Amino acid sequence: MKENKYDDELFFEQYSNFPRSAEGLAAAGEWHELRKMLPDFQGKRVLDLGCGFGWHCKYAVEHGAVSALGTDLSEKMLKGALERNPDPRITYEKTAMEDISYPADSFDIVLSSLAFHYVEDFPMVCKKIYNCLVKGGAFVFSCEHPVFTAYGTQDWHCDEDGKILHWPVDRYFTEGKREAHFLGCDVVKYHKTLTTYVNTLLQTGFAITGLAEPQPDPELLDVPGMKDELRRPMMLLVSAEKR
Repeated sequence: MKENKYDDELFFEQYSNFPRSAEGLAAAGEWHELRKMLPDFQGKRVLDLGCGFGWHCKYAVEHGAVSALGTDLSEKMLKGALERNPDPRITYEKTAMEDISYPADSFDIVLSSLAFHYVEDFPMVCKKIYNCLVKGGAFVFSCEHPVFTAYGTQDWHCDEDGKILHWPVDRYFTEGKREAHFLGCDVVKYHKTLTTYVNTLLQTGFAITGLAEPQPDPELLDVPGMKDELRRPMMLLVSAEKR
């Protein structure tokens, strides 16, 4: 299944109002850690899978990339990318991650931000990424942490007064489809264990160069709800290299 709630009017409107959507990378709680894992972009060709509003594409070309191709399944997101982050060095293309098919050695760097939890067949996508990267090319991505996706509802357990009690984790080793209610919509995601993410990369032929379970940027802890993100991991960051 190729999940595309981002063209739903209600979902897109609410997503567009997120600070990270409106203000860019500086408003993303994980950016202070993800930025450390990014390679040198100087002279590189970049592919951004699930590019959203194109913030990472813009960052890449502003830091020396000669080109960036941002792909996304959502027409609304791509239109937003053209409005927020236009640049002659950036091309935006409507393509699902599962459908990419680029020649060998097409890219030096592949990025993906918070998109792989929408992908059912992660090994297949990894093989396609491996095939289009040059030898020694970098693959850096973020996704929702398996602790965050395991239970499925993606909401805190609260008492009768609405006070947060804990984050539920259940069915961790049962991978597959989960349904969460997010931004007023029922959204389908695919839970994978940490073992699956790591071993899939290794079995595809990547060498893992970094892994992080980022805490929120201390400068953003005054944002409502951000301190609660210190109670459990929400995101997983991984950097790898094509061997």
